[in-house]
Amino acid sequence: MPAHKKHAFRISVERLGASEAPAEDRVSFEVQHHDDVLDIIHRVSAGTTFSADDARALALGLKLFSGVMLAHRSDPLFSSVQPSIREFIGNLKSRVASTIEERSPEFRSRDAPSERGRQD
Repeated sequence: MPAHKKHAFRISVERLGASEAPAEDRVSFEVQHHDDVLDIIHRVSAGTTFSADDARALALGLKLFSGVMLAHRSDPLFSSVQPSIREFIGNLKSRVASTIEERSPEFRSRDAPSERGRQD
């Protein structure tokens, strides 16, 4: 089985409003993720009714959190939230897919069987 491709990202956060923010008001770090986080951000933005900023924050925050949780899955700190996070992610994926399909009827998930070739 081929190894999963890792996507690398640089995440930066800086305080707004100051003309020249001091270094301690800026944080930048790099992460690797098995998913294309930018693609997920775009899909969540397109597939929810949240504002663009809220959708982006939700997608990025959830992917960063779940990535750390997955990397440290045996850490007891995460044991109480793992089932809820998995359920939440499943619900979010379903809502995004459903909303995108409603907005774009030509959109079909890669995993969905083709109606044309189906024989019942």
